[in-house]
Amino acid sequence: MTPIEITTPLTRSDALSLKCGESVLLTGEIYTARDAAHARLLETIQKGERLPLDLQNNIIYYVGPTPPMPGRVIGSAGPTTSGRMDSYAPKLISMGITAMIGKGIRSPEVVSAIKKHTAVYFGALGGAGALLAQCVESSEVVAYEDLGAEAIRRLKVTKMPLTVIIDSEGNNLYERGRALYLEQRRKTVGEE
Repeated sequence: MTPIEITTPLTRSDALSLKCGESVLLTGEIYTARDAAHARLLETIQKGERLPLDLQNNIIYYVGPTPPMPGRVIGSAGPTTSGRMDSYAPKLISMGITAMIGKGIRSPEVVSAIKKHTAVYFGALGGAGALLAQCVESSEVVAYEDLGAEAIRRLKVTKMPLTVIIDSEGNNLYERGRALYLEQRRKTVGEE
């Protein structure tokens, strides 16, 4: 299957068109944020203060990149476990985030928010941080510099390889993949 090329910003109608299991190549601006940055974003929202980035039609990549080697834009930039952001994600989705990039399963509350607000969850290949870093053309800290690797960065990426794990209808590749495996295993070993 040929990957679908998508460009940011990612609108709700763009998210609606993406289906569970599809491969995509993402180009454009995305933001990085991990748990410490998410906690600060929610604290800012609760105080009624202005956020340091516009959430509307944006994508958050759950990553804390390593320092770059000389001549490089960014160090290793592999995804972190998405479940660590599950308590924050529904609020950010409701405020305009259309996609998240990470690895691992999501809570029922996140899946519900994805469906309610027409968003999508992309999976990036864990353990391939050096490869994913090659897709990053620029990196700029835009908030919470004191958090070091967990600061919020604006990345410009080109053809970043991702997979649609959870689509806007709540279809989940982790669940489908497991069900398919169990069905094939049942047929192979003759279990009924």
